[in-house]
Amino acid sequence: LSVNGSVETYGDCGVCPRGQRTDDNKICRECMGSPDRYDWLYLGFMAMLPLVLHWFFIEWYSGKKSSSALLQHVTALFECSVAAIVTLLVSDPVGSLHIRSCKVKKLSDWYTMLYNPSPDYITTVHCTHEAVYPLYTIVFIYYAFCLVLMMLLRPLLVKKIACGLGKSDRFKSIYAALYFFPILTVLQAVGGGLLYYAFPYIILVLSLVTLAVYMSASEVESFKDLLVRKKRLVVLFSHWLLHAYGIISISKLDKLEQDLPLLALVPAPALFYVLTAKYTEPSRILSEGGNGH
Repeated sequence: LSVNGSVETYGDCGVCPRGQRTDDNKICRECMGSPDRYDWLYLGFMAMLPLVLHWFFIEWYSGKKSSSALLQHVTALFECSVAAIVTLLVSDPVGSLHIRSCKVKKLSDWYTMLYNPSPDYITTVHCTHEAVYPLYTIVFIYYAFCLVLMMLLRPLLVKKIACGLGKSDRFKSIYAALYFFPILTVLQAVGGGLLYYAFPYIILVLSLVTLAVYMSASEVESFKDLLVRKKRLVVLFSHWLLHAYGIISISKLDKLEQDLPLLALVPAPALFYVLTAKYTEPSRILSEGGNGH
């Protein structure tokens, strides 16, 4: 559709240009809206995935005596932050941190390739376009910038500071990223629409499970055990931030007076674990079973 003054000229049936989507009359209209709060929360979730995975593998391969882990964590945060800013700057409108978008109406908006029409029931008109512009493609752009920045910065940094690790170990966190970035890309390509609607619940479930696994592996059975090492407090507060992010994503904070009190539930899982850990200690259960209790 092209508009010349008050005269509208309709083109042939076909795919909408990037940055446009069809309206209720199946006419391509330019996306002039802005992402709502839920859209930004979704983009934040997709931006957090590579950062969390970077931190996990850095910690996994850095070793207990390595002093380079903290600097690598900061570098990963810097890479992802710069990638996010650059992604916003190169998105339409170029040079601005604001982006224009089309409103997501339903799940099928993410999978327009499955709804190509056949007007005469013989010839298929390929009308695949990004109806959720730019929520689908902007994630790929962000991952590409993350990968480029990582390859430019991290190898030099690791080579300089990771002297406490063997030559074969110091680059393993980078090798891991070369695996998980393609996986994240395929995940977004195939399941982007499903993730858009399910990510708040994914955050809550995974953060609860990983917190329980970490506290169990660290043998945390009391509040004193949490205070022994600063690392445990950092992990705990990080999970609390994820809990809060999931709760905010579910509630969308549409009604502040009703939704904000829900944030008081953030410490509840950790408190429940610490208060009940002593009752589920395996040695205690085995000893009571041996005594016939």
